[in-house]
Amino acid sequence: MAKVLGIDVGGSGIKGALVDTRKGTLLTERKRYPTEEKDKPAKVLEIIHTFVKDLHWDGMIGIGFPAVVKHGIAFTAANINKKWVGINIAEQVYQKTGLNTYCVNDADAAGLAEMEFGAGRSYKNDIVIILTLGTGIGSAIFVRGELFPNTELGHLKIRGKYAEKRASDAVRQKKDLRWKEWAVLLQEYLNRVEFLFSPDVIIIGGGASKNHERFFPYLDVKARLLPAELLNLAGIIGAARYAELTKKKKEW
Repeated sequence: MAKVLGIDVGGSGIKGALVDTRKGTLLTERKRYPTEEKDKPAKVLEIIHTFVKDLHWDGMIGIGFPAVVKHGIAFTAANINKKWVGINIAEQVYQKTGLNTYCVNDADAAGLAEMEFGAGRSYKNDIVIILTLGTGIGSAIFVRGELFPNTELGHLKIRGKYAEKRASDAVRQKKDLRWKEWAVLLQEYLNRVEFLFSPDVIIIGGGASKNHERFFPYLDVKARLLPAELLNLAGIIGAARYAELTKKKKEW
């Protein structure tokens, strides 16, 4: 059994647990600490350190982070403090905890979990797009099992606005839209995604996915449309799995 501490950093909370990266299951209870977008990096790093201390952990850490992440460095900041831009997240966590850390975009982490252990595991020979509908819209694209990282499809513009400002689950809740009303906005977004990428499979994750039966009937797409299976555990599991896979690549 391979164990990794998986941490999912979000704009409203940080979640984490120890993960069995061979089975894609949690080995400890999922814990969550609330955060705010204005929270400075020092506070986020302290919360990550709290996970380590609480679990008496001395192994690897995998982090899913809401940003374009390249070689551990945040190039953007979505729903988190803009002071993260330019910071090497993995290096900062290592300095705080002394533990080897690997960092990946949060939607890519969730996508990796779904492809390895969830709804996408039977579609590794296809073009699969995973969309996480929550505070914003995250995306992960897999081409025959290989991740194309940092795609940020929530930033596609529709009618002059970012798609995630029109069709995210947060928009549905803020405007108190009925599922059928929200599906109209989501359909317009999915039409754009299909036009640009022609995926074989679209997997819907994020907070809205647990209610997929309430809006899937109103959607009409060419791709096979599936709900995510791992729900709010996907980011934790995917971050841990990413750490394990990245460490192996570096050893090769």
